[in-house]
Amino acid sequence: MKQAPDTTPATPFSTDVSHIAPREKAEILAQALPYIRQYHGKTIVIKYGGNAMTDPELQQDFAEDVVLLKLVGMNPVVVHGGGPQIEDALKKLGKTGHFIQGMRVTDAETMGVVEWVLAGEVQQDIVGLINVAGGKAVGLTGRDGGMIRAKKLKMVDKDNPDMEHDIGQVGDIVSIDPSVVKALQDDQFIPVVSPIGFGENNESYNINADVVAAKLATVLKAEKLLMLTNIKGVLDKNGELLTELTPRRIDELVADGTISGGMIPKIAGAIDAARSGVNAVHIIDGRVPHAMLLEILTEQAYGTMILSR
Repeated sequence: MKQAPDTTPATPFSTDVSHIAPREKAEILAQALPYIRQYHGKTIVIKYGGNAMTDPELQQDFAEDVVLLKLVGMNPVVVHGGGPQIEDALKKLGKTGHFIQGMRVTDAETMGVVEWVLAGEVQQDIVGLINVAGGKAVGLTGRDGGMIRAKKLKMVDKDNPDMEHDIGQVGDIVSIDPSVVKALQDDQFIPVVSPIGFGENNESYNINADVVAAKLATVLKAEKLLMLTNIKGVLDKNGELLTELTPRRIDELVADGTISGGMIPKIAGAIDAARSGVNAVHIIDGRVPHAMLLEILTEQAYGTMILSR
């Protein structure tokens, strides 16, 4: 069983390993062998967002982690967000982003910006980073291969169940056909998915990336779902890390306001994935260099694990 994380104050993290003797480096690599064996051939879905997307060093770390996982026989699938990038693009157009219960209100003009930013700028940056790191990444949206079919999301007010919010072209997933993702995996490519779906009249929908990652992990029967975020994991009222959460405990934390805003769809997606057969769902700190390798290939447990019950 993995050990709980050390909660003592962290010292600045250094990626300089020149002081480590070759024998010690070999021993460190050997200690990863049981985890490589355990997850060989398994699918790992990664929700990529937050600071890890905007800090150049963390971007490079992320790309290296994804490529390494692929090279040792795992099948990483990346689903990315892009909230800060969308917000910057909207500001340039004189628009201000508006959120209701953690979901972006998306009118027709905003939808155009979302598609341009996510499927263009952000996706291609990620594809490029992975390719430069030695991988073979391919960018997809929900339109490719008819992957993500969606309908308009009906958002019920969390305090008044008789009230619905109209949040525009925000999508609720109808179905996911993972055929194109599986075909790419079989050819040793790394899929990078933008969370954009399409409706029965060919209209586009902006879908929360956490929700897409969770649903995709479910239909791919993924071994793990990793959600990178801007905090250590789910924190209690005192800012302490909660290393494990059950649905009942999550309901309590939502009710008292500990879990709110953008964390709500992240947690909801994580629970759905855990209940639907994804073996491990983790919310981890994307600000930590090589956070994914630390979670997957070491004994140390990072972030919050979501349990199915």
